[in-house]
Amino acid sequence: MPTGCEFPKIETFESAPSAADFESGVELTNFPGVFRGCASDWAACSKWNPFNSGLDYLEERAGSVEVEAMLSRTAPIFNGDIRSHERVSLPFSSFIGFCKQHLRSQGNGSDVDAMSSCPVPEDHIPGQIYLAQFPILNDEKEKKVQLKILGQDIQTPTLLEGKSLSSINFWMNSAQARSSTHYDPHHNLLCVVSGRKKVVLWPPSASPSLYPMPIYGEASNHSSVGLDNPNLSDYPRAEHSLKQSQEVNLNAGDAVFIPEGWFHQVDSDELTIAVNFWWQSNIMSNMPEHMDSYYLRRITRRLIDREMSLLVLKPSSADLKLPSEHIDQSHSGQAEDGNENSSNESIEKGISTSREKTLLHDLDPSACQALHELISLVHDHVNAVDTSRGLQHTSPSCSDPASESDNSKILVNRLEDDSVAHVLCNLEASKLREVLLAMARYFPRTLEALILHMLSPVAAEVLTQKFDEIDQQTGEEDRNQFYREFYGAFDDESAAMDIILSKKEAFAFQVCSLTSLCRV
Repeated sequence: MPTGCEFPKIETFESAPSAADFESGVELTNFPGVFRGCASDWAACSKWNPFNSGLDYLEERAGSVEVEAMLSRTAPIFNGDIRSHERVSLPFSSFIGFCKQHLRSQGNGSDVDAMSSCPVPEDHIPGQIYLAQFPILNDEKEKKVQLKILGQDIQTPTLLEGKSLSSINFWMNSAQARSSTHYDPHHNLLCVVSGRKKVVLWPPSASPSLYPMPIYGEASNHSSVGLDNPNLSDYPRAEHSLKQSQEVNLNAGDAVFIPEGWFHQVDSDELTIAVNFWWQSNIMSNMPEHMDSYYLRRITRRLIDREMSLLVLKPSSADLKLPSEHIDQSHSGQAEDGNENSSNESIEKGISTSREKTLLHDLDPSACQALHELISLVHDHVNAVDTSRGLQHTSPSCSDPASESDNSKILVNRLEDDSVAHVLCNLEASKLREVLLAMARYFPRTLEALILHMLSPVAAEVLTQKFDEIDQQTGEEDRNQFYREFYGAFDDESAAMDIILSKKEAFAFQVCSLTSLCRV
């Protein structure tokens, strides 16, 4: 599913920018960036290296510290959902022991049982243990920072100078590990100290394809679908998720800026160590709480408008198949004055006044074809159902559950299943104006049937978008004249206006439901 936004390739900086350049050129764009060698001058890059006595150093410095690790039965995948993992307390020295054990076993593929001294079930191997998001610094004074001593081996990167950091966290895994796809409510600079990480990133606009967990849940910032092999019957939009992503690879000393709200999935090589810095964005820092409801409504409205625009994108000529046959000569719904004739020949020759001839002859081929097609669609509809039953039918309002169900396929497939919307969308606004005026003057009952009984929510959205374009292209006098003639064709002008408005609102409601916005 397209996002409506085309993002450039994530930029890689071979040298870290200054704090001012980072803030103005990277952070304010809310777009990721990769910074090569950003942390390469840290003492940690040499002292913590597991392949160069780093494990002994870490054990000596902080081995007695009690840490809380993630224990996953789905390793190497570590899900943020608390139902998918356990938190276990163990001495940091025990975790380092697992890492040493893994390092020793690389050659022969065997694991030595070294778990007897730690409170981890014996049926769990070290590869299922991940030390994630353990604080080196935290601005919440009441929270204990157990690994503060390791902060002596790192330094705040130059590009973050002046930032009020929320926390600095330590990450370490013995075997290969993957964090589930999620976003964070903070800006994030992830620095690799040892090993390698692959980070896959999605913009917040990709959220519909990633199926975030319910907003009221404890893991609302996590995707609910496995993106390697998604169940497309349950998560059909996930089919397009990887097309919206970008991948970056980080070696020791490299860093990536992950803006708040950007989904990311992180794959770590064995014995990888990282440190990340979190800080609150300027937007969130400057957003007073009493404005939350207003901003929520504004943003929700903007998201709905964007999704509606995506769902009514003009189809390509290859996708649009208009029938070439002429209007059925046996159609009903003729105008009371007899001008509403049944065939292309009667349109061309059966008009009695010069004004009618001039208007219809002035229609270019595409407008004339659209006129024929709309009239044919109405007549086919009338012939397919009992006329009296059709005239008594009342279109459901936007809050009618039947409306939501009946039009869900249109929303999923956009214009593919809606012939009226296809015709309206494929016609330029100026030409549609001519077609609607021709229908209002010479086929008023057909126009009335089209609007009152055949206008779907998606077709109403296309029609009103075309009305907006017409308004922009015409002067006030011509604009007023157009609407007088258009609505004057209806026996009840207010009924026509109400149908168009109700259907347009129904489309917005369906888009809201489709994007789960109305459940926020």
